[in-house]
Amino acid sequence: MTEAPFDQHRAVVLPEWIDYNGHMNVAYYLLAFDHATDAFLDWLGLDSDHRAAAGGTTFAGDIHLTYQREVKEGDPLRITTQLLGYDEKRIRFFCRMYHAGEGFLAATMESLSLYVDLNRRRVSILPDDIQKRLAEVYAAHKKLALPPEAGRVVAKPPLAGMPPPA
Repeated sequence: MTEAPFDQHRAVVLPEWIDYNGHMNVAYYLLAFDHATDAFLDWLGLDSDHRAAAGGTTFAGDIHLTYQREVKEGDPLRITTQLLGYDEKRIRFFCRMYHAGEGFLAATMESLSLYVDLNRRRVSILPDDIQKRLAEVYAAHKKLALPPEAGRVVAKPPLAGMPPPA
């Protein structure tokens, strides 16, 4: 079955994730998104069985986080994932972190994962069965609106003293 978006990851903000400001520390947003990414990749078929059989996995190539609203200790989280695109070596996806009780958007993450042959430690071509699964998921997810945070860059327009992007 193909969910659009993928909506199976839940978490709770743990006490050790709280910083001196009384809210979830920046590093733990990435950790929570990483756990959601693992669930999404497993759902695509890029799970531990695949790694053992094919000798391939994904590595993070690029990640961009945005922070929308703070979450605090004990808050329930719901993280959704939308496949934005893929090719034979890359998977681009977008995650949204919601407060699972109140429903507000807390943060987003856009990510580009690279498929890697673990024996050579080089980017490689995704196996045909995974590309087929990606095509199925993308057929459902491409109907969703592109998230407004997708493709953003830091400080656009440039901050004072910064040269404009090339």
